[in-house]
Amino acid sequence: MEIWDVYNKDRIKTGKTMLRGSKFEADSYHMVVHVCIFRKDGKMLIQQRQPFKEGWPNLWDITVGGSAVSGDTSQSAAEREVWEEIGYRLNLKNSRPSMTINFEHGFDDIYLVEEELEISSLKVPSEEVQQVKWATKDEIISLIEHEKFIPYHASLIELLFDMRKYMGTHKKALR
Repeated sequence: MEIWDVYNKDRIKTGKTMLRGSKFEADSYHMVVHVCIFRKDGKMLIQQRQPFKEGWPNLWDITVGGSAVSGDTSQSAAEREVWEEIGYRLNLKNSRPSMTINFEHGFDDIYLVEEELEISSLKVPSEEVQQVKWATKDEIISLIEHEKFIPYHASLIELLFDMRKYMGTHKKALR
């Protein structure tokens, strides 16, 4: 049973919680996080969801993602999801999301990080993930076109790759 904090439209906690799967009240939202792990060569670690996973079974997805549970910050939720799905400890305590995308019932914080990690060191498969691999932007877009990847907008995938070394909307390298 997963319990979520409820936020208002301004992303302020309301003090209410809700059970995952419950109907949203008017003007109530929850937080979702995604983490995209890139290597220096520009490839993104992607995961294939388990066949029994509710929502997008067997499809490929970006590195990790999931809902924040009650008490999570955006950073702690992202760290937890990385650990739960691929068995990797990531420290985001001094990080902010690279972007936030609003959706009908929430806020999706997306972290873009660069880590040199070996797939063999990860705890995969897990309850949610059957396998992982490194992929280029073009490989991911091809998987989307062939309906083997969650149907993200191709332009979002391009943006994730374009912004992996930048914070903000300008092409100024992070220091």
